[in-house]
Amino acid sequence: MIPWETWRGLPARHQPQYLDAERLRQVSEELRQRPPLVFAGEVDDLKDQMGRAGRGEALVLIGGDCAETFAESTAARLRLKVQTLLQMAVVLTYGSSKPVVKIGRIAGQYAKPRSSPTETHDGVTLPSYLGDAVNGFEFTPEARQHDPGRLLEMYHMSAASLNLIRAFTKGGYADLRRVHEWNKGFTSNPVYARYEDLAEEINRAVRFMAAAGADFNSLREVDLFSAHEALLLDYEAAMTRVDSRTGNLYDTSGHFLWIGERTRAVDEAHVEMLSKVRNPIGVKLGPSTTKEDIKGLMDRLNPDGEPGRLTFMTRMGAQHIRQTLPPLIEAAQADGRPVTWLSDPMHGNTISTAHGYKTRDFDTIMREVAGFFAVHEEMGSVPGGIHVELTGDDVTEVIGGAEGIDDLALLRRYETLVDPRLNHQQSLEIAFQVAELVRERIGTEAPIETEPPALLGEADLALG
Repeated sequence: MIPWETWRGLPARHQPQYLDAERLRQVSEELRQRPPLVFAGEVDDLKDQMGRAGRGEALVLIGGDCAETFAESTAARLRLKVQTLLQMAVVLTYGSSKPVVKIGRIAGQYAKPRSSPTETHDGVTLPSYLGDAVNGFEFTPEARQHDPGRLLEMYHMSAASLNLIRAFTKGGYADLRRVHEWNKGFTSNPVYARYEDLAEEINRAVRFMAAAGADFNSLREVDLFSAHEALLLDYEAAMTRVDSRTGNLYDTSGHFLWIGERTRAVDEAHVEMLSKVRNPIGVKLGPSTTKEDIKGLMDRLNPDGEPGRLTFMTRMGAQHIRQTLPPLIEAAQADGRPVTWLSDPMHGNTISTAHGYKTRDFDTIMREVAGFFAVHEEMGSVPGGIHVELTGDDVTEVIGGAEGIDDLALLRRYETLVDPRLNHQQSLEIAFQVAELVRERIGTEAPIETEPPALLGEADLALG
């Protein structure tokens, strides 16, 4: 056993049941020889930025698909997701006067835990679909078999996606002077009109700075980090590398990795595995989380109290957030080691419609976000940002919002294979409303869509 793979002797939940152990060994060995997908310096930069968010000096935006698919990892789909994240970031930056740490659930989110290992249709029971990294969605015995060869395909898809993302974010596409262009091709509605007003205000500020002789080279590039749930332990272990400069371990499958609500037990394999690497780590916390869980996770994942190392992402549900979050914040405050707090308002608010569609209600999502900010305000704590499932497409998977999507509208473009996602305009709506919550917290008086910041530096214009 590799010295740092101590997780192999512990219980590991929600792992694939591969029939061919030798094939898994071969795939793991091949992955160990492949180049890293991300690099230690990038990971360390993100950790520093997460630490800033934990101190209230920045906001974190994490967004992307519930579960990526190989078929939809195309240039067009990736561009729309990147574009949506850039638009949300500019709204949050302009509205909050804070830099935004931009992280995509992109280039690695190909696996999902499921509540049941099997599903039954017309009397036939097969393994559940666990994401393209494990098996296929088609309901056949062949497609649903757990195939270790898919780990290699996930690696290649992730590498291609990261390559394209770097081209978008470092090649001028993310230039803030293109804020109007990011909105082209989307259906007209009040949210887009509001974004256009904001874009014009930014353009006006940029023109002023140009007239004053500012150098805009820094506006051409932004950092967009990658994140996914570190669910498949064989894959994450194979992608773990020793940094040649420092001798530290990094999981090079993504910059930011998180442990799910179902796999966060402090004495089990997922926590053990991620306790060994230097990446910034997130943990999803549901309504059953206790003060003891908080202390145990801090002890295991951030024993030295390193800023930016540990992020708690609360997924309580709108009806629970105000009761369940305060004692957890209190436990972290009593401990004293730094934590960055994010709201995941999606996973605790899933419902089913009369037509059998799994969905979420936009207003309920926002109630959880508002509750998250309110509790932190009351506790004297820092709300660090949001983590949402979204797509850049005009799907109809979440009801409500400015479009007024109802149960019947879900029939129009319900495309997700696992959980419902915010569409493009709903993502922008959330950004505007979160910006308002932050603005209220810091006491800014000007409405975000009309009043440019008094002093807008180049770092602010570059979205942090």
